[in-house]
Amino acid sequence: MIEKTVAELSVALASGDISSVELTQAYLNRIAELNTELNAFITVCDESALDQARAADAARANGEAGALLGIPMAHKDIFCTQGISTTCGSRMLQNFVSPYDATVVKRFKAAGAVTLGKTNMDEFAMGSSNENSFFGPVRNPWDTNRVPGGSSGGSAAAVAAGLCAMATGTDTGGSIRQPAAFCGITGFKPSYGRVSRWGMIAFASSLDQAGTLCQSAEDAALMMNVMAGLDSKDSTSIDRDVEDYTATLDDSLDGLKIGIPRQHFAQGLNAEVEQAIRDALREYEKLGATIKEIDLPNNHLSVSAYYVVAPAEASANLSRYDGVRYGYRCENPLDLEDMYKRSRSEGFGDEVKRRIMVGTYALSAGYYDAYYRKAQKIRRLIKNDFNAAFEEVDIIVGPTSPHTAFKLGAKSDPVAMYLEDIYTIAANLAGLPAISIPGGMVNGLPIGLHLVGNDFAEAKVLNIAHQFQQQTGWHRRKPSAFTQEG
Repeated sequence: MIEKTVAELSVALASGDISSVELTQAYLNRIAELNTELNAFITVCDESALDQARAADAARANGEAGALLGIPMAHKDIFCTQGISTTCGSRMLQNFVSPYDATVVKRFKAAGAVTLGKTNMDEFAMGSSNENSFFGPVRNPWDTNRVPGGSSGGSAAAVAAGLCAMATGTDTGGSIRQPAAFCGITGFKPSYGRVSRWGMIAFASSLDQAGTLCQSAEDAALMMNVMAGLDSKDSTSIDRDVEDYTATLDDSLDGLKIGIPRQHFAQGLNAEVEQAIRDALREYEKLGATIKEIDLPNNHLSVSAYYVVAPAEASANLSRYDGVRYGYRCENPLDLEDMYKRSRSEGFGDEVKRRIMVGTYALSAGYYDAYYRKAQKIRRLIKNDFNAAFEEVDIIVGPTSPHTAFKLGAKSDPVAMYLEDIYTIAANLAGLPAISIPGGMVNGLPIGLHLVGNDFAEAKVLNIAHQFQQQTGWHRRKPSAFTQEG
């Protein structure tokens, strides 16, 4: 049962084939058995999860219905959860218990989903491997000597290993899609503003977006039906009607125009990954799509622009962690200045401190125009490239990552790690919806097929992803060591 998709579990719960309590207990048993090996969860909420499951079963018995009613899930530990610790993968927030729920959490609760716990992540969402967590690295279920990707690696590994049916994640430069690719699952980042960021601890406010990690595009559509929508508490939330994202999943792709950026098939892309992507494109041709090579001429500047904009915003957002109001405070400070310095130097990890320093430098007097303003101008050029491309094509498709999951500890150079998101960052800079779906296997490891849509074309992106998954079975592949029933 735990290997079924959310859509399939929803049918099973509605028919009475299984209860939410039975399903929740099965997942909790697997977490107890396997989490030590994977380190995917930071916090597990056994008692409250079973209480929520009993409430869901009672609601169904009283005639209530809902696609996610009674479905067990996990939240990335960047979403505030009332009464449950929210650490953001950092020593700085190791003992922080939120007094409120993030809007995303609140909406899943209202839909009757069951919260199993909080998943591990790169500290303050800064990383592409999940090795930057204060609580230790997460391991990839396909090969526990490899990374699951980051920063939403805990959520991705948990879904891939069958420790939960679905999970939330956040994506600032690829932090949902890259771990989804490495773990062989579906990871969806909506358009900026489509899902509320209120109660989601900020990394880079103009780039962060909440999204989904699950087995299929259909599951992502079900989650989006709950997550999306205006939130008056979030000034960046878009006032736009929420459509039923499941309604158009089965629409035909006949006549679909797919754009292939020539920049994504250049030097640096693993030859076997490229072949798998081209094989996947042939499946789309079978479905009636046409393939056209396109140009994204400023794409090569996306990493450089991102690593000015994101650290600059991070340096501002993380200034609130000063040891005064909440979070980690050093012991026996000599004075206020000593408390500030030591609390921040002891509470933050190396990567977070590196980005704060880069961002502070980029925003400093004399360098703002040379770095931050210039990066924002490049961001506009990147958005213009997408606008021009979408006048010719309906969707842009390519690889999610240049290669499969790499081994733990293999990338000690920060710049090499930053290049992990070379294909995903541009969608964040432009605020566009994007999804990574399983697109094949290379040497026993999954690879991701990356789809980018136009502004607020979430339904179209999910439809195109779903049709590929109906045609292929890559999203049904499971890591052999984690396929036993729980």
